[in-house]
Amino acid sequence: MSQTTIKSFFKSPYFAVVGATPDPNKYGHKVFAWYLSHSLPVTGINPRTPTVLTHETLASLKDLENPKGTSVSFITPPQVTRTTLEVAAEIGIPAVWFQPGAYDEECVGFAKENGMVVIAGGKCVLVDGGVGVEARGKL
Repeated sequence: MSQTTIKSFFKSPYFAVVGATPDPNKYGHKVFAWYLSHSLPVTGINPRTPTVLTHETLASLKDLENPKGTSVSFITPPQVTRTTLEVAAEIGIPAVWFQPGAYDEECVGFAKENGMVVIAGGKCVLVDGGVGVEARGKL
């Protein structure tokens, strides 16, 4: 995965975290908090949780105001990721970041076939996201 791909992910004006959770012990919480700590406009996606860190969540990617301008991080089991990717393709999500454990090769293939920028292969936004944020001029 190149730094160029990571920078491309961060060109979107908006971000979403599928699997955002209020549980501070889970990565869905840590990744959502990371976006907030870098002053990035992020929306949590979780049909079972109305808020994360005092921010309202949405039940589905379909509820995003500007899906074509939103890059999405996934922190869900691969089966959930695959289903949600179908919605992402329908609404024109431009880029996806599969956090470790949130994808399989079918997810990666589907996203690429549908023209999305894809970050996978063990890269985690908590470790590798700084490159993209720096490119946005946020660090």
